Amino acid sequence: MSALMSRSHTIAIGFCLLLFSSLGVRAGSLPDFVDLVKQSSPAVVNISITQHKSLKKHFRHDFQIPNLPEDSPLNELFQKFFGQGRGPGMDPGEDEYEGPPGRDYDTQSLGSGFIISEDGVILTAAHVVEGADEVIVRLSDRREFEAKVVGADKRSDVAVLKIDTSGLPVVKIGSTEDLEVGEWVLAIGSPFGFEHSATAGIVSAKQRNLPSENYVPFIQTDVAINPGNSGGPLIDLDGEVVGVNSQIYSRTGGFMGLSFAIPIEMAMNVANQLRTKGRVSRGWLGVLIQDVTRELADSFGMKHPQGALVAKVVPDSPAQKAGVQVGDIILKYNDQVIANSSALPPMVGSSHIDRPAELEILRSGKKRNLKVEIGELPEEGALQKASGRAGAESRDYLGLVVTELTPELREELGLDEGVDGVLVRKVTPGPAQSAGVQQGDVIQMIDNVRVASVEQLGEQLERLPKGKAVAMLVVRRAGPIFLALRVAEE
Repeated sequence: MSALMSRSHTIAIGFCLLLFSSLGVRAGSLPDFVDLVKQSSPAVVNISITQHKSLKKHFRHDFQIPNLPEDSPLNELFQKFFGQGRGPGMDPGEDEYEGPPGRDYDTQSLGSGFIISEDGVILTAAHVVEGADEVIVRLSDRREFEAKVVGADKRSDVAVLKIDTSGLPVVKIGSTEDLEVGEWVLAIGSPFGFEHSATAGIVSAKQRNLPSENYVPFIQTDVAINPGNSGGPLIDLDGEVVGVNSQIYSRTGGFMGLSFAIPIEMAMNVANQLRTKGRVSRGWLGVLIQDVTRELADSFGMKHPQGALVAKVVPDSPAQKAGVQVGDIILKYNDQVIANSSALPPMVGSSHIDRPAELEILRSGKKRNLKVEIGELPEEGALQKASGRAGAESRDYLGLVVTELTPELREELGLDEGVDGVLVRKVTPGPAQSAGVQQGDVIQMIDNVRVASVEQLGEQLERLPKGKAVAMLVVRRAGPIFLALRVAEE
């Protein structure tokens, strides 16, 4: 018995030693960032931005300032902010005051960047230098230079600066092609002004698309990024820059474990275009798209949600010329599967202009291929505002009060020539409200059938299958969108 216990005790001790040895090996394999920081820090810069602003003192109010004694100290306060005090000789009805001339003042902000050529070319984030009147770059050796903004691209959040010097240390430019989720990465920057701070973490995801950024497939990490880190480098264990730290997801304004970096290939491509021609060219398809939800997938006869649903085809665009139609679902782009709608814009944006591309689409339940010649993405324009004026005829269907469109309304709503629809004047509880239809929407299509009039809408709604979701295309101020309309079984 005692021999057995002694043997068991020996085995247990041996197992523990083996476990600790294993943990020791794992601990010993953790990355040592010391050499990486020493190697990369000299090429990382602190960027200080100054904006000159003027405070205009114009006040308008509808409250009555009380009558005050002439020697009241509050009269000085009113004189400062409203230009004059409220006194016995002043008309109580006057409610607009113009104070003394506005005072000029400066605002300052901080960011980071890194040197990509020995003659002083620096890469940073576009939002770091946006609206800057003066940009000061501070090197790791404490030297300061006034920088020129060579160019900035808002869509990718990349900017290029130039300082007048030479012989500078530069970073090593890497690649994201072999970067894997779970891999260690390092960030160097100036969070809250603390220069050359190093933080580390892992790659959380690749090809991450954010709602506000259509053309950037971000690298997501859990590296601590805070205000001042923007524009700094994201570095892999080989000491090569794989991304430009751009933004964080936060509900507090500080780091919450989600940070995003621009892939270095995209950043360098944008930088080269800004340096050579002063602007950035991107591929353009000419469609407005949205995700395919579970209910929309059911309405289109799909087994599971996938692809980018075309909600609008821009007139005279590459998509229109290729025959893309509203209601098509783009499943593949040049043999690359479109898992969701946000995956398509970066693919198109990085495509060569005036080169053919191939789309695989789903239309009326059948797959087909289309060839499209990619165009150049035009400059951003202002969205047209919808008008609240309605036509004469009004009907109530499924909780919707709708009316005909006049030619004037069609023009103000920005509808394509020859495209009709009906305007939603009111939404009451019912299937339409459950589907997400809103007042001011224009219904253009139901179940792949165009709606040209109120009467046609009624006929189409009467033919809808009970208990099955169908796709409804509506246009609202933010643009066209498909909704899944389901009429309940009786």
